[in-house]
Amino acid sequence: MAHNLSNIANRNVVLGLSGGVDSAVAAVLLKEAGANVQALHMTNWEDDDGYCTAAEDLQDARQLCEQLDIPLHHVNFTKQYRDRVFEYFLDEYRAGRTPNPDVLCNREIKFGAFREYARRLGGELLATGHYAKTATIDGRTALLKAADPGKDQSYFLHAVAEDAFAETIFPLGELVKHEVRRIARDRGLGVHDKKDSTGICFIGERPFREFLSHYIPANPGPIHSVDGREVGTHSGLMYYTLGQRQGLHIGGRQDSDDLPWYVVDKDLSNNRLIVDQGDSDRLLSDSLTTTDSSWIGAPPEGLADGLTLGAKIRYRQDDQQCRVRQTGKNTLAVEFDEPQRAIAPGQFVVFYAGDRCLGGAVIS
Repeated sequence: MAHNLSNIANRNVVLGLSGGVDSAVAAVLLKEAGANVQALHMTNWEDDDGYCTAAEDLQDARQLCEQLDIPLHHVNFTKQYRDRVFEYFLDEYRAGRTPNPDVLCNREIKFGAFREYARRLGGELLATGHYAKTATIDGRTALLKAADPGKDQSYFLHAVAEDAFAETIFPLGELVKHEVRRIARDRGLGVHDKKDSTGICFIGERPFREFLSHYIPANPGPIHSVDGREVGTHSGLMYYTLGQRQGLHIGGRQDSDDLPWYVVDKDLSNNRLIVDQGDSDRLLSDSLTTTDSSWIGAPPEGLADGLTLGAKIRYRQDDQQCRVRQTGKNTLAVEFDEPQRAIAPGQFVVFYAGDRCLGGAVIS
């Protein structure tokens, strides 16, 4: 069944506590609902280059738990993270694709390794500061969009198993962000104005190219226009994604007009980056294919013949109407009503029926 704050009094709940304002307010709400709360702070990435805020986050978590009288546990998942998330991330970049490791972090770490550890602490239920909701629909646990459309994280949660959602509470699911900060301020929490973390989970604010170059050797090559002219030099195909405009360093060419240049393709076999100017038709596509589909519970009925659903090809995109059809054991064909811009292989397409997140797949 799906759990909410009205039915967790005296239940043993293990909360993932990051040290940020969202999970801090989740802790407050769980305590006020009468749950027996323990906090678990995870270290998933260790780096001493000045960009990693792990030490500061742990200190904030400690202060909060002292203030709320909650036991705090600290666990190091860096090995599991490297094995299950980071290696995949590097493999995808080596293949010229654009991965989204946050999806794997949720499936493998926050609702995988964390869930197993929480059970050892006696946890009946998990809780996190994600913006999402669950509900019981026709006897199944469903994942729903959060009340705050600007913060909804169902896109990143689509690959988590139904049985994990069945024992998870999302205390922030009915709140919008400014309410969360207000609760933190009203309860006197020191993190009430702490800046939200941004960027890829383990990279954060650090320079992306510099970070990636430590793991994958850069392989510079030519930048060609769609009509075959060499117009510049790229630093390595892994640093670019379809639709990218920044960082191309093409400009002021006498043989071109002043319209901006965009990445429209990658030619891996010849190590060429292909670019075009302006609103290029090369960036538009009304269909995509996928691999590695994952559904929350059973796949929706009717996939063999085709289903009309909503879909997102990137986080925070409005749902796009599409037709989804199963083409193989784990592959899908998706046709959109409206052409989509810059569909990036390696990213995820996530499917919705109204507010219900059904699952998703890797764009191939």
